[in-house]
Amino acid sequence: MTTAPPCVSPAHPPCVTPTHPPCVTPAQRRARLGVRHLLAPSRRAATVEDVADALVGLHATDPATVYLSACARLAEPDPAAVDRALYEDLSLVKLLSMRRTLFAVTTAVAPCVDASSARAIAVKERATLLKHLREHAEGWDEARLARTERAVLEALAERGEATTSELAADVPELTEQWVMGRGKSYERKHSIGGRLLRVLASDGHLRRCRPRGSWTSSLYPWALVPPLPTLPVREAKAELVRRWLTGYGPATEADVKWWTGWTLTDTRRALADVGAAPVLLDEGPGYAAPEDLDPVPEPEPWAALLPALDPTAMGWRARDWYLDPEHVPALFDRSGNIGPTVWWNGRVVGGWAQRADGEVVWRPLTDLGDEARTAVDQEAARLGSWLGPTRVTPRFRTPLERELTA
Repeated sequence: MTTAPPCVSPAHPPCVTPTHPPCVTPAQRRARLGVRHLLAPSRRAATVEDVADALVGLHATDPATVYLSACARLAEPDPAAVDRALYEDLSLVKLLSMRRTLFAVTTAVAPCVDASSARAIAVKERATLLKHLREHAEGWDEARLARTERAVLEALAERGEATTSELAADVPELTEQWVMGRGKSYERKHSIGGRLLRVLASDGHLRRCRPRGSWTSSLYPWALVPPLPTLPVREAKAELVRRWLTGYGPATEADVKWWTGWTLTDTRRALADVGAAPVLLDEGPGYAAPEDLDPVPEPEPWAALLPALDPTAMGWRARDWYLDPEHVPALFDRSGNIGPTVWWNGRVVGGWAQRADGEVVWRPLTDLGDEARTAVDQEAARLGSWLGPTRVTPRFRTPLERELTA
């Protein structure tokens, strides 16, 4: 693709010529982020489902992230509303999908996510489990795995819902274990029950019910779930990219490939199928939704405290336009998981944590003016008010979060 001068100024107009696609500046991308990710106060959502759809899905690897991400964007933060969506209305569905990550998506988006991403991952999860059972667990093969799965489904049909340990009373095979790396420093035991139930969930047979304990708990009972509607894979991939570009674009091809976890061929085909419009970003060539080439008015000044693994913080592969590379060591763990972040007008400017006494504390990583500090303090107070007696510790802890809670 022909290159053009970089978009270096927030006021830089679209540099459209007969040979150059329009430029989209970092400032324009940050304006879209504040509006489309529902972070500017005037853009906050009325429902949890609105939040999930705006972000395509909410990261759910850490149970608390779903609640914290949703409530950060709700006009009236309420963890009970998230509970209702997940466990009563069942309007949010958890699927192991993009990048082999657990996402909570709405029932409207679930068939698209399932066909485009979750189905292929479920096949790999089953193959991996069967390989490990054959190699490391005595007496296990495909036939025994199938018999055990049928027994689990029959037990759940009888019980209604049950934890893995409760199901083991009906299906004793779930209590068995296998050892990986026997005799090595990294030797580890694996539970057949834990892995088998997750594979059944990946296959679309089970759902996670309300956890035993608070909403930060990951001790889920399981229940049977009806199958999702089936979509053609190519159609589903195109629809997922269309939704992603609407919420996260403009972005690079590498961003789309990274977020979806697809091959380059699948990524390029989906971009072509939705008619993604070429643009120029500071990082180089990018794509936007065809209807998203006009400048977006900047929203009012906004601050946000977003949780570990928040979809906004983890939305792109190239992050320099909203995250200073010098701040990465403080905000990420060694596996690339981002911790709790503080935002000001579309940039990550610090991190936050909740101490044992419930106080929400934060630390800037860059110079901030009085307006920014006041806005962040207000957001910290807002977060603390709806958290109440709940204590949240991220599953993947980062250096700054640990320092703030020390």
